[in-house]
Amino acid sequence: MIGKKNNKAAVRTHVSHEFPPVYDRTSRVLLLGSIPSPKSREVGFYYGHPQNRFWKVLAAVLGEPLPETIPQKKAMLKKHHVALWDVLESCTIVGASDTSIEDAVPNKIGGLVKASHVERIFCTGATAHKLYQKYCAADVGIDAEKLPSTSPANCAVSFEKLVEAYRKIL
Repeated sequence: MIGKKNNKAAVRTHVSHEFPPVYDRTSRVLLLGSIPSPKSREVGFYYGHPQNRFWKVLAAVLGEPLPETIPQKKAMLKKHHVALWDVLESCTIVGASDTSIEDAVPNKIGGLVKASHVERIFCTGATAHKLYQKYCAADVGIDAEKLPSTSPANCAVSFEKLVEAYRKIL
């Protein structure tokens, strides 16, 4: 039918972060997403959607082969002193749509920063940056820089432009 939108009702789900941050005391840079997508929750690790370009971009920036397994991803992050977490501990969300986030509860990012040598924080998308500024920046005491999202929904930004933007973490 012309002019009719999909009748499928948006299903709001309360989700909680199900896996810990990746960091150690030598971490110097922290990358923050918003909250794990349904696919990431399914696979039990960050940026789990096969079309998400995060791991390809990070491997290119760090000069590493593309990590395939969770242990390889953790090892690459730790080798380069990069910590990885999400701004939110829990929220209500529709699917993987960051723009639908409500009832946000932030993670205790200040604790991670105090337990490491993190001096620079980058958010992997506009919503993560907005949430960090709203809920965490004052407590943490470090301004975060916004990077473009590597999500398949952000296909307007080329792989090359993502790599160029993410080089700021070096």
